[in-house]
Amino acid sequence: MKQKPITRRAYLFLQGPPGPFFFRLGSVLSDHGFAVHRINFNGGDRSDWRKGAVDYAGSAQDWPHYFDRFVVKHGITDLILFGDCRPMHEAAHGMATLRKLRIHVFEEGYIRPDWVTLELDGVNGHSTLSKDPNWYLERAKKLPALPDLPSIPASAGRRWREAAGYYGKSILQSWRFLHYESHRPDPWFAEAAGWGLRLLGEKRAERRTGRALEQIARLPHFLLPLQLSSDHQIRVHSPFQNMKVAADYVIDSFARAAPEGLHLVVKQHPLDNGLVNWRRFIARQARRHGIGERVHFVEGGNIDLMVRQARGLVTVNSTTGTLALSAGVPVKVLGRAIYDVDGITDQGLLDDFWSQPDAPDPKIYDAFCRTLLDRCLIRGGFASEEGLRMLIDAAFRRLTADEQASLVTVGRLGNAP
Repeated sequence: MKQKPITRRAYLFLQGPPGPFFFRLGSVLSDHGFAVHRINFNGGDRSDWRKGAVDYAGSAQDWPHYFDRFVVKHGITDLILFGDCRPMHEAAHGMATLRKLRIHVFEEGYIRPDWVTLELDGVNGHSTLSKDPNWYLERAKKLPALPDLPSIPASAGRRWREAAGYYGKSILQSWRFLHYESHRPDPWFAEAAGWGLRLLGEKRAERRTGRALEQIARLPHFLLPLQLSSDHQIRVHSPFQNMKVAADYVIDSFARAAPEGLHLVVKQHPLDNGLVNWRRFIARQARRHGIGERVHFVEGGNIDLMVRQARGLVTVNSTTGTLALSAGVPVKVLGRAIYDVDGITDQGLLDDFWSQPDAPDPKIYDAFCRTLLDRCLIRGGFASEEGLRMLIDAAFRRLTADEQASLVTVGRLGNAP
């Protein structure tokens, strides 16, 4: 039997991560008496949301007006998104703001693994979190210590299968959504070809990586983890057009300002689609700057160990930065990152970072992490049934926190003499 909420909340879901998460979360909300709606943009959305959704097959130009009419017609109070930079999400976010809806944005966890971001209004560069270290220190006074919890099972194969199914259905049902344009910059067939080539060379890459890591472990070095050029962290939340530009900027600074005898290690992103030959590009840029022997490229490796071995980490805004901060390793951020806070990351020039990196203040970083857990992280994951159940439970509680507070208040008033 459905439970009737005190106030009428109506949730509208747009695109989620590939897989069943959004549909199952919507089902739980519906089972508790909340109105739940969904708008699909492509065949993958259609496949993941099994019933009760509406297809939008119109143009991007007509979308804002359609969205606004939908919100008014159905009395929508809450908008739920995965990421806030996809063009259709960005337009919906703007229209939802005009209607003063609650906007809940999911994203991969600011701290990984075992956590997923769920933040009001926006995430990453659009987050409303403060940049004042004292704000975190004050909030943390009322918050518990960071929990020591067991890791959550995760299957990379599961996420690959869900992603492949999602994009496969998007292609097969493209005739239904003739105006739809993916937020990803590369066409699916190019990405598929790139992945094919990368998988073919996987064994050889593993041998190269093993030899390189043995050499690097003995050398004083800084680490640059590459990010995906397709990621909105680069395209929206950084000054760089793509990761090539960012990598060249770092190599140029290293050549100009890093002390002799210091090395730079560049690590490929594990989800890179192989369309860019990063090994060749990094080697060419290093030679051009006259430091070919001091720059090393690796395709893989244990990122936790690599971070701990480095004297410092340079990143545009990768969550790898939080791994380094947790280990007490200095971090220099080049784009917009929520953890780029005075006392946590190095606030000086990149040229100075190579010789005088500022380590994070453990007290401020601890306060920052506790505030994240309280405000915008929920426990769980997408890559296992156990993680998904935990995530749905935590998301439900966070999304309906106001309703639950109202229920407690009404219960107390009802028991009052």
